[in-house]
Amino acid sequence: MQGIDIVEQNIADLSPELLNTLLKDRTTGKNIRWATDNYEQYGEAYRADQEIRPELIIGEHTDIVQPRVTKAKEKQMQRTRDRAEVFTPSWICNEQNNLIDEAWFGRKTVFNISEKGKWRTYKKKIEFPEGKTWKQYVDEKRLEISCGEAPYLVSRYDTVSGKTIAIEKRIGLLDRKLRIINENVQEEEEWYIWCKRAFQSIYGYEYQGDNILLARENLLCTFIDNMVFKFAHEPLLKQLNEIARIISWNIWQMDGLTGNVPYSEKEIENEQITIFDFLSIDGEKEKEKQPIPCKIFDWRSNCSLEFNSMIKEA
Repeated sequence: MQGIDIVEQNIADLSPELLNTLLKDRTTGKNIRWATDNYEQYGEAYRADQEIRPELIIGEHTDIVQPRVTKAKEKQMQRTRDRAEVFTPSWICNEQNNLIDEAWFGRKTVFNISEKGKWRTYKKKIEFPEGKTWKQYVDEKRLEISCGEAPYLVSRYDTVSGKTIAIEKRIGLLDRKLRIINENVQEEEEWYIWCKRAFQSIYGYEYQGDNILLARENLLCTFIDNMVFKFAHEPLLKQLNEIARIISWNIWQMDGLTGNVPYSEKEIENEQITIFDFLSIDGEKEKEKQPIPCKIFDWRSNCSLEFNSMIKEA
């Protein structure tokens, strides 16, 4: 399909480090896990509890990870049954994102007008209400829960048809921030600074590893798209690696019911034990384990924190 242009091999050819970053789980320091049994027919390394390693998705395996719209209908239905995976049509994402902006701007039809399952883009430069600035809008934090391929954050392709959506017509929350930057910044150095801030302000979590990878790739490609759109050239590899690092923190793998990393456990350290502690029938000590809570990064404070701690504070 025209809009599905993400190929892991191309990313690896550009930079193995870049692909490694997109596969990184920042909480554990390991890689994200498959967390789905959809790939087990390819071997033990593709089991749900296994990490997604670069060699499993490049070379002869480069087409294994596919967006939902390109998957067979049977596979789509299976994922819906197993994980309640249902991707929202792009026009609904747009209407819900419009509600967020309506509340922030205090008026309707800021970026576009939604009509009969489509939208018509508002082409004039976005004006800001009294007391609010474009910089504040870029810094506003946004979170997409159970994000899948992140259609609420970026809309490079239509979630139903798979067709490309032109940059000027994109409706994701990050897409809107980048539009604002494109309209208000002309110098490339300053533009890149604010692009980083835009990426630092959006978050999303998802359980299944292939979706996490696709979401991260979609965000990275959105950065490339906008650099080409604004300045007619692709980003430097250093810039790609910086943006990828931000993405690998902000789009993370998590069980939304527990706030923990799927298939992750660490041993509990016991300060004082006796010979009778944690003994199994065969005499070997059984080590008690607990799941690992997910961490995210607060870029303004320059520190990581547990996601669950934010929920408790809220």
